[in-house]
Amino acid sequence: MTIMNRRGFLDAAGAAVLAGLSTRMASAAPSERIRHALIGTGGRGSAHARQFSEFEDCEIVAVCDVDPVRREGFAQRLPNTARVAVHEDYRRVLDDLDIDTVSIATPDHWHTLIALAALQAGKHVYVEKPGSHNINEAWLLCEAAAASGKCVQFGTQGRSNTSFHEAVSFMREGNLGKVRMAKAINHQHRKPIGREPESDPPDGVNYDLWLGPAPVHPFTRNRWHYNWHWFWDYGNGDIANDGIHQIDQARWGLDVGMPNAVAASGCQLYYQDDHETPDTQTVIYEYDGCHLLYEMRLWTDYPLEGHDNGVIFYGDRGKMEFGRSGATATFIDGEQKSFGNIGGMGEHVRNFLDCVKADTPTALQGLMCEGALSAALCHLGNIATRVGRKLTVDPETWQCVNDVEAAALYAREYRAGYELPQIKEAAG
Repeated sequence: MTIMNRRGFLDAAGAAVLAGLSTRMASAAPSERIRHALIGTGGRGSAHARQFSEFEDCEIVAVCDVDPVRREGFAQRLPNTARVAVHEDYRRVLDDLDIDTVSIATPDHWHTLIALAALQAGKHVYVEKPGSHNINEAWLLCEAAAASGKCVQFGTQGRSNTSFHEAVSFMREGNLGKVRMAKAINHQHRKPIGREPESDPPDGVNYDLWLGPAPVHPFTRNRWHYNWHWFWDYGNGDIANDGIHQIDQARWGLDVGMPNAVAASGCQLYYQDDHETPDTQTVIYEYDGCHLLYEMRLWTDYPLEGHDNGVIFYGDRGKMEFGRSGATATFIDGEQKSFGNIGGMGEHVRNFLDCVKADTPTALQGLMCEGALSAALCHLGNIATRVGRKLTVDPETWQCVNDVEAAALYAREYRAGYELPQIKEAAG
């Protein structure tokens, strides 16, 4: 494909989507009790079920998954089992006019397609990170979310944490002096997956629907539950799986958007198995006046460098650390200031439900366009890793400058019958 900027891509591939969304007939506002559906019942889907079920003004009324064992077992564990519809195909969920909101917790290669279809159906959307499989999808979903007038919450739940908000404000007020670097750290031990032969899919699984827009490939157990993250056709490696939380928080704290340049290196130093994505990766994002460094190791345990996965901001007067225990500033003289503990996903879900009920999408803590920016950084890190050279980026257009090979990784082909939704204008 030729190198194109954001507007060029949208003119070429997304105009019908945006036109349809901006003129679509408004659907009815949700009642006092929101009717919610879960699409995808793996680990993140289970977390969604726990959090959405916590609130009395929300009821899970439908679940969807291509795995019959997962979806049936999942529905049986919900508190209102008798009132839960169970579906194999996400389109049946979107056909239900009584459903107000949906969660998308599928593999990455389905995120944007289902989110666009949900907006087309008039639903509010909570989409798990990274929300897109590539940069073009991130652009399109950002624009579509804004045009729809619906609430689209991106699953970087740290954005709803009070501790982080206070810490970001503290840095913005200059209390750390000039902050010139943030390091986003993703270190953990993810076990090898071994090698799995081609085989038949599990009984009752609609494997063609699971593949969806991805190329046809024979089923293997390693391209299935969770391990799909490590294959380029379906996932984006751990930078977009777990590292996106740290990259998003680092970008937030630095108050930056798209970088001027991206340099990266990644490989497998640990795995000797079916993994396609790196187990070790370092990415440098260059901005005017600061750098954002991403460091990933999937062969070390959490308790390193004084904390687990997190972000360190380096300023003239000291450093600020974001971690699972909250945010802490440490000054050059040794004095510390703590901003409290980090909350869970519940704050993010509560913010989403409140915005849906009040019809205030701009009050979302996880705005889709902020999420799209952070996802694009993850995608750029992977692109720079895969082409093996530094990328020059136009921050305004998101264009990768004068690099046809890199630009080819901005998008993908969609299998017939699983193309991006083209949303028609509503009659009248």
